[in-house]
Amino acid sequence: MSESEPKTSLRWRRRAEARPAEILAAALASFAERGFAETRLDQVASRAGVTKGTLYLYFRSKEELFEAVVRQQLIPSLERAEAMIAETDLPSPALLARIVTELAEVVASPLGAIPKLVLTEAGDFPHLARFYFEKVVDRGTALLRRVLERGIAAGEIRRVDSDSAALCIVAPLLLGALWRHSLEPHVGREIDLEALCRTHLALLQRGLTITAAAVEALDRGAPR
Repeated sequence: MSESEPKTSLRWRRRAEARPAEILAAALASFAERGFAETRLDQVASRAGVTKGTLYLYFRSKEELFEAVVRQQLIPSLERAEAMIAETDLPSPALLARIVTELAEVVASPLGAIPKLVLTEAGDFPHLARFYFEKVVDRGTALLRRVLERGIAAGEIRRVDSDSAALCIVAPLLLGALWRHSLEPHVGREIDLEALCRTHLALLQRGLTITAAAVEALDRGAPR
């Protein structure tokens, strides 16, 4: 910007650059409160402090807005987990614990409303369910399978069916999301997501990890 360019022009430009993120934050809040079907774009625009016409400059439909929320706010958590798997030399049980902890943080955030929305409205919006399955569920379970199979190959994790085990790892986190966004607002009973995560990790540790005694037994040819 030249010295002669008005400061108001710079402020406007910065405001314009921030608008997509502000619209996505408003959309996530609306989806969490109202669900997909009941969310209207004029509500999202008002919540973001823009006109409906301005919203359409960035997102052409409610479906496109939902997909953008998933791509820009949810998928980065999966990307971080994938990078962790590729770069770390942690034992697989410890790596699994880190990934589960990060996923639990997502569930505890407003993003935890997204899986609940998909599960409850999949019948009316099957294209959103397919999108979410491909971009989040399939990708998320694949990275968990990688950790499990890595641990099995290294003798750190007992031999399990990695497909089923990956779903078992996700299930309590999904319960936490459903409880927080479906039951909790109506029954007045909160769920302690941190305690849920700690308990889940303790059960995984005991159920999946091969102990030193178990390794010795295997070496002696004892049945698994």
